[in-house]
Amino acid sequence: MARNRMLVYFFTLLHLVIDKVLYLCLKWYWGPSKRRCPTLQRKRLLVTYSAVELARMIRTREVSCYDVISAFIDRLNEVNPLVNAVLDGPFIDALEEARRIDERLQQGTIGEAELAAKPFLGVPFTTKDSTAVKDRLHTLGIVARRTVRANNDAECVRLMKEAGAIIIATTSIPEINRWQETRNNIIGQTNNPYDNRRTVGGSSGGEGALLAACGTPIGLGTDIGGSIRMPAFYCGVYGHKPTTGIINTRGCSLRTGREPSTMVVAGPMTRYATDLLPLMQVLVGPEKCTSLRFDEPVDVRKLRYFYITESGDIKCSAVQPSLQKAMDRVVQHFGEIAPAGVRKVTLSGTDRTTNMWRYWMTQEPANFGTLLGNGKPLSPLVELAKKLTGRSEYTMASIYSLMDTLLPQEKEDVIKELTRRCDQELTELLGDDGVLFYHSTTHAAPYHYGAFVNVYNFSYWCLFNVLHVPATQVPLGLDGDGLPLGIQVVASRNRDRHCLAVAEEIERVFNGRIPPFIVD
Repeated sequence: MARNRMLVYFFTLLHLVIDKVLYLCLKWYWGPSKRRCPTLQRKRLLVTYSAVELARMIRTREVSCYDVISAFIDRLNEVNPLVNAVLDGPFIDALEEARRIDERLQQGTIGEAELAAKPFLGVPFTTKDSTAVKDRLHTLGIVARRTVRANNDAECVRLMKEAGAIIIATTSIPEINRWQETRNNIIGQTNNPYDNRRTVGGSSGGEGALLAACGTPIGLGTDIGGSIRMPAFYCGVYGHKPTTGIINTRGCSLRTGREPSTMVVAGPMTRYATDLLPLMQVLVGPEKCTSLRFDEPVDVRKLRYFYITESGDIKCSAVQPSLQKAMDRVVQHFGEIAPAGVRKVTLSGTDRTTNMWRYWMTQEPANFGTLLGNGKPLSPLVELAKKLTGRSEYTMASIYSLMDTLLPQEKEDVIKELTRRCDQELTELLGDDGVLFYHSTTHAAPYHYGAFVNVYNFSYWCLFNVLHVPATQVPLGLDGDGLPLGIQVVASRNRDRHCLAVAEEIERVFNGRIPPFIVD
């Protein structure tokens, strides 16, 4: 026991030294000057409104659909030179679609039944490139597919269009969605709107950046290891990873939607917590809305609350004090309104989260190397040699992921038992009315390339992919460097409405989303 304690102390100290050296080196490399989002003119505040509010204003003709779409396209064009988030678009034909909606509203040919069936009529949205949009680029971030266009809409895109929303752009991703930063060799690196020297995370990084910069009011992401929640955290917006299986993933990263076992989910990203539930109602469909009880109100005072302060994984950095203080504020608030208070707990296996996730990634139906090769299996050593000699068409992040296949694999029986125990403990802890507060990661948005050293810090997100439970990323203000802070809200399977209700309560009390621009 004493030896294990000494080992933990040693790795903790080692991480502190590595983190400090890495911070200083990357700060020097990227220079002292940071660029933030362009100032937003007060007369263009329309782009700051929630998706629900925009839908209401369009329906009641307080504002034209054309003006809404035009405002977001203008803002997208204004901020994209800084964030470099758009892979295809903006789609100018969206303006013609908006014009047709305005004409029908003016003529009174859109009845109440159609309005009810289209809750986001005329509201713009974007989605990551790997989620198919008919006739738009569908590159998966790889050079071999740079001209490929989708033949059909992904199911989640189809549902959004069916709900009246208008697609205005698709956004950048890392190659095959497999990295903690958004960078590819088609358009390059996507930058954080709070500080262009910092990462937006991955793989829905383009969505996170564009949302924060008010280039879109709604983003569609996917999440296999934090790919919705990581960009949401780094960019100071909301993101919901649903319970596995409740949203059809057909058309997301070439999936059929019929995969028997996967950690991948599709879900919404927004600037307002109050937009999440209406979007989830669209994305799951009416039947699942009923079974998930989305139409029933949630009294957050009657839920039970728990929190975990650290994962215990010695491969991860220590949690920054600013993030711990943010969690403390949330714990204090819910301790005041919930009769049972908020209880500190631990879970078996959180100290080996990355081991669990790494094993379960090998059980995914799609092979990363084959996807990266656009259908042709790639040799990690050959691709590394090509990279070192300047002949590779892939980023170093993809080579890094390929090389992982050469390392010793996880022990199947050990990992399955560890996963079972962790899942059982969480299920018994939360039951039907429990909510867990869990850190998002250990640091606010790091400098670009920092993930190559601190590769395991994403484990705070991927735990909940392994366990297939819902988790909502919630912003909680900014740290001393002006970077977003946040927390994850977790519930048991199919209790997504609890996550969303608690996220709305945190938004109401703390109003933690602070934009990366000044309004003039």
